[in-house]
Amino acid sequence: QVQLVESGGGLVQAGGSLRLSCVVSGRTFSLYDMGWYRQAPGKEREFVASIRWSGESTTYLDSVKGRFTISRDNAKNSVYLQMNSLKPEDAAIYYCVMRLRGTEDFHSWGQGTQVTVSS
Repeated sequence: QVQLVESGGGLVQAGGSLRLSCVVSGRTFSLYDMGWYRQAPGKEREFVASIRWSGESTTYLDSVKGRFTISRDNAKNSVYLQMNSLKPEDAAIYYCVMRLRGTEDFHSWGQGTQVTVSS
């Protein structure tokens, strides 16, 4: 059974940084593209970033480009989201997601980690 476990969320002041981590078990990690979604209260869930199984290609939500960086370590079955210059509008629950390489839909989700940004 696949399991995605996020960590690293917390409370930070605007302009600060956080690094989210997600460890995956139960699957051959290197076969999967990984990503992050987020959902703020009263808003729809939105895509934040993704990284291909090889780590060679990344995609970002426009509003986080230049501030967030997604990376992965296949040896550690882990994906990371470095978030710099955080803004109050970045506050949300962040979810780690995965999809089998060559497919379009993210099909497995973690339980989420809360990010709170104070102004």
